[in-house]
Amino acid sequence: MRLINIGFGNMVSANRLVAIVSPESAPIKRIIQDAKERGTLIDATYGRRTRAVIVTDSDHVILSAVQPETVANRLNDRDEDIADEELEEDD
Repeated sequence: MRLINIGFGNMVSANRLVAIVSPESAPIKRIIQDAKERGTLIDATYGRRTRAVIVTDSDHVILSAVQPETVANRLNDRDEDIADEELEEDD
């Protein structure tokens, strides 16, 4: 299981991610409100401004204070590290 840091030492399973989006649009705000009402909202902002909304395959919605691009880069860096490790194992 690969974990991605979403800020303040909080981690999310990379295998469970469906989307990493900005919280600015009205549809995303509705998704956040619906998750809050269903009890599936996880606020990992530590009181800071929400900059990324992460949607998981279990319909949990996670709020992060880290930019979506930063989370995506951490995910991509992780993928590259795993690919490098697999290449080294093949040698």
